[in-house]
Amino acid sequence: MAGVPPRLSEPFALDGAHVSLRPLAVADHDALVEAVRDGELWRLWYTAIPSPDTMRAEIDRRLALQAAGTMLPFTVVARPSGRVVGMTTFMNIDAVGPRVEIGSTWVAQAAQRGPLNTEAKLLLLRHAFETFGCLAVELRTHFLNHQSRRAIERLGAKLDGILRCHQRGPDGALRDTCVYSIVAAEWPAVRSHLGFKLQRAATT
Repeated sequence: MAGVPPRLSEPFALDGAHVSLRPLAVADHDALVEAVRDGELWRLWYTAIPSPDTMRAEIDRRLALQAAGTMLPFTVVARPSGRVVGMTTFMNIDAVGPRVEIGSTWVAQAAQRGPLNTEAKLLLLRHAFETFGCLAVELRTHFLNHQSRRAIERLGAKLDGILRCHQRGPDGALRDTCVYSIVAAEWPAVRSHLGFKLQRAATT
């Protein structure tokens, strides 16, 4: 396993057959606005997704957290089209563990089916475990976001617990947060599982 870099938040790109994850940049603003309009994702009450009007503030927020060393934000790009379809991050970076959370993720409605999401998670998990040397990777979601919970469970992550009244949503409603994780000992099986899913997707 490779040594842990001095800063887990130093920008880099990850490329697969179906998706590219490139460092988030202010120049991605217009393309991200177009992507979030596909499905009007900001209207989903159980998650926090930037609207077209707040996209620049969200880009600035993520880049500020990157500068502080606690987040590594990516722009999600579909391949081979090169179309920007969303955002994802390594967040709550703990360089001592080391451990990270994969979160603050959204993708355009048209990109939510197919191999793109699976490959994006595979790329992020592989880098977390095989380059960062992480002990564990967390994934969190709203208790009532059943689509997200099913997707996380399909990755092979296990539910660590539920944080009751964890935080307030944009509308002031209290959120219970489901905390999932994949630990280093589970990574080889998860990697094989995701690789098999992608292989099947490529032949169907």
